[in-house]
Amino acid sequence: MKILINLIRNLLGAIIATIDLVTRGSKVKRTPEKQQAVNMAVKDLTLYQFFACPFCIKTRRAIYKLNLPIEKRSASEGSPHRKALLEGGGRVKVPCLRIEQDGKVEWMYESSDIIRYLEKRFA
Repeated sequence: MKILINLIRNLLGAIIATIDLVTRGSKVKRTPEKQQAVNMAVKDLTLYQFFACPFCIKTRRAIYKLNLPIEKRSASEGSPHRKALLEGGGRVKVPCLRIEQDGKVEWMYESSDIIRYLEKRFA
């Protein structure tokens, strides 16, 4: 039964991801100088995610539209990033944005909170 549920979940996730790719829209356009500053600012951000998770897709879509080259790490079973997420954030829940700032690390969960944070900081 667990295999069937995982199969259905992955199939639906792949369909949602495909629809997302087809309907994304355009990115924010910045001058080359401003984009370079944004590129440097996002080096301290990492998104932990599952490919087929609808909330992760929502978050990746916002990242795409904001034109933010944030590193994405899979937290799937067997991934070394899953262990890092558990140890750093305290739980395996995605999406999770790892924010390193002033020598401190914050783990932000919840897609709406992550998107709100990114829009406020980079829009």
